[in-house]
Amino acid sequence: MNASTGSTASPEAAAEAEAQENPVPESTEQPHGLRGVVEAVRSWWTVHVIGQVDQAEVIERRRHDGALSEHYLFMTAMSGGIAILGLLLSSPAVVIGAMLLSPLMGPIMGLGFALAIGDWAWLKQSMRTLIVGSVIGILLCALLVFFSPIQTITSEIAARTRPNLFDLFVALFSALAGAYAMIRGREGAIVGVAIATALMPPIAVVGFGLATFNWTVFSGALLLFVTNFITIALTAFAMARLYGFRNSLSKRNTMFQNIALLAVFVGLAVPLAFSLQQIAWETNAQRIVRDEFGETFERPAQLDAVEIDFGASPMGVSAIVFTPVIRPDAESDLARRLTLRLGRPVDLTLTQSQTETGAGAAQRAQLSATRAREETAANERLKALATRLSLAAGVAESEVLIDRNRRRALVRAKRIEGAPLAVYRTLETRISASEPEWTIELIPPAGALPASIAFDGAELTESGRAALALTGWAAQRLDRRVVLTGPATEAQTAAETLRGNGIAVSIRSGAGPLRPEWAPEGE
Repeated sequence: MNASTGSTASPEAAAEAEAQENPVPESTEQPHGLRGVVEAVRSWWTVHVIGQVDQAEVIERRRHDGALSEHYLFMTAMSGGIAILGLLLSSPAVVIGAMLLSPLMGPIMGLGFALAIGDWAWLKQSMRTLIVGSVIGILLCALLVFFSPIQTITSEIAARTRPNLFDLFVALFSALAGAYAMIRGREGAIVGVAIATALMPPIAVVGFGLATFNWTVFSGALLLFVTNFITIALTAFAMARLYGFRNSLSKRNTMFQNIALLAVFVGLAVPLAFSLQQIAWETNAQRIVRDEFGETFERPAQLDAVEIDFGASPMGVSAIVFTPVIRPDAESDLARRLTLRLGRPVDLTLTQSQTETGAGAAQRAQLSATRAREETAANERLKALATRLSLAAGVAESEVLIDRNRRRALVRAKRIEGAPLAVYRTLETRISASEPEWTIELIPPAGALPASIAFDGAELTESGRAALALTGWAAQRLDRRVVLTGPATEAQTAAETLRGNGIAVSIRSGAGPLRPEWAPEGE
């Protein structure tokens, strides 16, 4: 109540007047507990961290790095060329060199910062710069691969065709380091980030897949690149927001923006997690396959050349086993057990090679040494035979044909001036006598057959038998038909002998002694 007014006031008015005249001092007491700790950390972060960042300078630098310039296009092209050459040569050092030159980190980081401050013009510019640089890199790499004599999938290329969840985390941690370095003005660390995230090699592999029309390589490398650049952009956005970079969106729009970005990140993580799970399953399957082989073939058996085709249906497994004991039922038994353990049908191809151990191995080594010595001696005999035949025929050793498996040697002799067919047959007979296990054929030049085949009544004389034998030998070596001209009875007797040796014979009646002649060519 205020006495100076001279009237009675209501209790509410009196209390209000008293509060105005004697205000209650504000409490200086600080919040306690967890809330107090959070408030203290927030205050420290705002003053000592965010307050130390020159946001205008950081944004200006990011705009400059993300600009579509001549320097950016040239360095992107050079980085792509070096990357694809390193991948084709399977040279990690060359691939790392391409990573160091790659300027793609600039526009990707620009995407994150533009998103953080809500600058849509900058966002479009960064996206355009990234797309143009990526397309140039892909096309240049595809062109180099198309004209390259080497188009095989090397280990460096294969390593970038199956991205998994680990690749996403590599990009995440690298982007955290990169964004921090850019915000805090320590951009020297960006070199290590460029190596870790490997933005250019996946683009080079995309170009390889495009040039070789390999969809698996193309899609796998493209997914790895998209994973890297989206993860880096979203991480840069989160770090920028953490350091106080803000936009003019309402709280509701900001919430929707954060939810959309989280959905993109999860959308990338899900397929990559499945890919990682598949890789883990394949690694475990390889262990199971080797374990099953180890249980089936005990030591000293050795497993060699195991190949697993996970893409086949049923899954293909092929292996070679060196074992002292051959097991005929091992292939079907292993296929059944692998199908049960892996949960997938398995088509097993097993090759068992028998080996010996202990004393048996020593005996086998001794036998191999003996065989080697015999092989050397046989080669020397073959060379000597070729030399003798070449000298007898008057030709070079390269013209002597030797069939080692059939033990047959053949050579076509040059004409010796004035030498009859009997001379060539004598040379062949002498060489054959020294090599009884071999069939020696010395093909003579086409010469005149014996003048006559003599008979004494109905029987061949000794000289007649020699003339008939020489005629038959020459006809066999030259593969020609013989014409016998003379008395019908004698001609028929000689023809039967020749035909018994597989020689084609024609008979002509005539007077005088029986005369052998060559049939005209083509008859």
